[in-house]
Amino acid sequence: MAATSATPSGTSLRAVQVSDPQAAPVLAEVPLREPGPGAVRITVEACGVCHSDLLIAAGLLPGTTYPVTPGHEIAGRIDALGDGVQGWAVGDRVAVGWYGGSCGRCDACRTGDGVLCAELQVPGAAYPGGYAESVVVPAVALAAVPDELTSAEAAPLACAGVTVYNALRRSAARPGDTVAILGLGGLGHLGVQFARAMGFRTVAIARGQEKGPLAERLGAHHYLDSTAGDVAQALQALGGAKVVLATITNAEAMSATVDGLGRRGELVVVGASPDRLAVSPLQLLNGDRKVYAHSSGAAVDTQDTLCFAVRSGVRAWIEEVPLAEAAAAVTRMAEGRARFRMVLTTGR
Repeated sequence: MAATSATPSGTSLRAVQVSDPQAAPVLAEVPLREPGPGAVRITVEACGVCHSDLLIAAGLLPGTTYPVTPGHEIAGRIDALGDGVQGWAVGDRVAVGWYGGSCGRCDACRTGDGVLCAELQVPGAAYPGGYAESVVVPAVALAAVPDELTSAEAAPLACAGVTVYNALRRSAARPGDTVAILGLGGLGHLGVQFARAMGFRTVAIARGQEKGPLAERLGAHHYLDSTAGDVAQALQALGGAKVVLATITNAEAMSATVDGLGRRGELVVVGASPDRLAVSPLQLLNGDRKVYAHSSGAAVDTQDTLCFAVRSGVRAWIEEVPLAEAAAAVTRMAEGRARFRMVLTTGR
């Protein structure tokens, strides 16, 4: 039998739904779900609005069915446990990100790489996501939230935060190395903070001199205006970058940084773009450089991100919006007007 506590009242709850790929998000009443074996129910307190939610709402992820409730930057409290769940209790504060569960059987899962499982479950696509007052998720997807973080602070760290933190800590860069963060948006503003906190000589790259003071506030040691000159030359003038973390979706701008990499330097792509990179084999051979992508992380990586944020003081810069105003929050994010992460709150 499932144990429950402090659940949403009655047998229904509010959830944001998208009825088809062209439809706007609307608030609806939906049935309250019970967790099955191996799953938990979470009373959602906050959910970040991520650009990838647009892909889910458009039905571009395999297995998506309508109506869709997006949301994969979830933070709240467990209010019910399904059969067989161990290690978690009703009332525990938890977060769930892009990794919303996996098969547990394949080679990727068995080697700790569940985020690359062929049967990866992404909240919003595999099951109703966090734009709601309640969500049911596999227990394997849970990350513990430290008491020092509010749910609104924790939510964007469960996707945007873990993506950049995990990419940096698994890169070739070591404390003291030069690391450049390409872009100062939802991912990039966190990337600069994490890079500084991890002991890297941090370079922020964005468009326009007006973003220099912002880069400095975030902790960058240097700021490069990509409209003012050759970015690669500027990076080489700083000794060459060990890592360029590309957080934007502009493939041309990513390509422009390759010649700015130092010896065995790496261009690490976390910003999704359908466009092709313009990189020649000769550019890569000149210094044995690498270009590769990094996607998010599993639940333990999210938990590590949250703990490191507490110790280092890294925080997402957020705008909190009530769940009822989800459509406006999504529009603000999609138009690039968010500064820097929109977070839906339920008042729970």
